[in-house]
Amino acid sequence: MPEKTRHQPGAFCWIEAATTDARSARTFYESLFGWTSEDFPTGPESSYTILRLRGRDIGGLYQLDEARKARGVVPHWLTYVAVASADESAEKARSMGATVLQPPFDAQEFGRMAVVQDPQGAVFAIWQAKKHPGAGLVNETGTWGWCELATSDEEAARRFYTKLFGWGAKVGSAGPMTYTEWQLGGTSIGGCLKLDPSWGPVPAHWLVYFMVDDCDAAVAKTKSLGGSVTVPPQDVPNVGRFSVLADPAGAAFAVIRLLTPPASGT
Repeated sequence: MPEKTRHQPGAFCWIEAATTDARSARTFYESLFGWTSEDFPTGPESSYTILRLRGRDIGGLYQLDEARKARGVVPHWLTYVAVASADESAEKARSMGATVLQPPFDAQEFGRMAVVQDPQGAVFAIWQAKKHPGAGLVNETGTWGWCELATSDEEAARRFYTKLFGWGAKVGSAGPMTYTEWQLGGTSIGGCLKLDPSWGPVPAHWLVYFMVDDCDAAVAKTKSLGGSVTVPPQDVPNVGRFSVLADPAGAAFAVIRLLTPPASGT
């Protein structure tokens, strides 16, 4: 079911955009995906935006402060994974060679989280839910339905994530390249592929895929709204049609039109 009231440990549970212009970002994504948004104060001069579709929370958005920008943080989407204990998972990740960029802390009464960089450099967050379980709607048009890791070392990534989250790793192919499907309870929930030198100096990263009914139309609309195209629309045999894009601030994301609806694995 696309509607969710909880996310089991190991499931992708939330996505979050960090941007240099929150107002423009809200306008861009609301126009592209039909979202609504609501701002919640987090400090005297800061707020956190909840993104919604059909009245259900699907993700968050916030404006990068000067301190983060000074550290070189650029606009991006961050992927969250549900865990039973943020403290235990952060320590386990550290013991396996990861860097804990933001040690576990309480996000008010909503949950406890940490931000982690895996040994190859990809950044993700872990979420121990309290009052907020995470996204209330996934795997349908206008929401996210897949999270994909691009890494310099697939074997090392498989060892790290399967041990950290208990995922399965189904190794297959996507054209000429190896492609790993992350699985939870036997259901594929995300993917992993090796960084290609032809992409240029792209660091290891997690990429969020949003579900659309028409990939080419979504690409055209992205461009009309000031976004850009990194990977033009292309077909993946027996899967669907996708494109990698960037919003006006430069945060990367993907859109995909699947041939068949995804299984509910998150």
